[in-house]
Amino acid sequence: MRVQLDYGSDGLSVDLPEERTVVVAPRHVPAVSDSAAALREALERPTAGPPLAALVRAGQTVAISVCDITRAQPRQVMLEAVFAALPQVAPGDVTILVATGTHRANTHDELVAMLGAEIVQRYRVVNHDARDGASLAAAGTTASGVPIQLNRLWLGADVRITTGFVEPHFFAGFSGGPKMVAPGLAGLDTVLGLHDARHVGHPKATWGITQGNPIHDDVREIARLTGVTFAIDVALNRDQAITKVFAGELFAEHAAACAHVQATAMVPVDGLFDVVLTTNSGYPLDQNLYQSVKGMSAAACIVKPGGTIICAAECRDGVPAHGAYGAILRERGSPAALLEMIEAPGYRVPDAWQVQVQALIQAKATVLVKAGGVSLDALRAAHFEPITDVAMAVRGALSKAGPDASLAVLPHGPQTIPYIAEPLAAE
Repeated sequence: MRVQLDYGSDGLSVDLPEERTVVVAPRHVPAVSDSAAALREALERPTAGPPLAALVRAGQTVAISVCDITRAQPRQVMLEAVFAALPQVAPGDVTILVATGTHRANTHDELVAMLGAEIVQRYRVVNHDARDGASLAAAGTTASGVPIQLNRLWLGADVRITTGFVEPHFFAGFSGGPKMVAPGLAGLDTVLGLHDARHVGHPKATWGITQGNPIHDDVREIARLTGVTFAIDVALNRDQAITKVFAGELFAEHAAACAHVQATAMVPVDGLFDVVLTTNSGYPLDQNLYQSVKGMSAAACIVKPGGTIICAAECRDGVPAHGAYGAILRERGSPAALLEMIEAPGYRVPDAWQVQVQALIQAKATVLVKAGGVSLDALRAAHFEPITDVAMAVRGALSKAGPDASLAVLPHGPQTIPYIAEPLAAE
């Protein structure tokens, strides 16, 4: 059977043995017929709380957080709907904050592609910088001890609006909602606290769980303590088109969005598989190796201990060169040694959380990677087994596992989170 994998912008077609293959894909949800109308309706008649226009007065300063280039958020149409709902707000009173977390700043050309040339020209657009102490302000501490540092422009605004999209997240449960405050607009110390080994290694820090997940519990607390005026999130289908809009009071709208996404993007399977072929959902989600750990994590949910995960992710941005992920990977000679280093008391390095998740996956299964944007030597240095032919690698892994070996395919990567037994509770 021929299966089309999400890979870069164009996809990757592979031939697989039909008698052994189970394809796990999200339930297809059709796009709304008119995105602008659906967004307008949600802003006027929110999931919870008053409409956006009732919360904002002329002359108030407005900060709006949006996802960075590593996320598939339909930013332009969402922002256009927000601006249309707020004719009383002058463009000079608006700051659009790109919630980069600890990621690199987005270039001008990327901002134009993300937001549209008119928005970039008319409104102030600022890349959040978690490492720029002058751009941050302290806002207390969570009950678990995480220091709260957030972007000054965000905290200083009269009105704070989050915009995002909700999908299952590999250790925060779900994206969107309060994550558009922290880690999106948080300082490095806050991100390190939210993503330390204790938080990331917790058994409930996984796909689809928010309540009792120490990462998401702290993320919600930060948003509650610092305040969000209004939130708008969308759900997307595999074509990255809007299927539903949620808006209003942050926690109510996000809980509704999580429940919807759980029902459409989390898929039950009958058992574990010897081999799992996955992707990282294509561009922009598979733009680097760091991000592609998410696709591996989705596969790890259903691979047998000692099995094989094969990940196809283009990684046009490389490992990447920015951030500490690649440097951390080079500090030890094996995933087990890396995990021991990261879990040692006092270890606090940016991007260690991604290496920790990777090492936990590799403790369970062998991971093979096809990444056209990363050299074979760089893949080996990242402790992966590099491949160039996905179909050949699948055949080899199945042969190694024996005549009755089973194969699962996640062609859309972490857009589909497989699970065994009962689905996880969103809220």
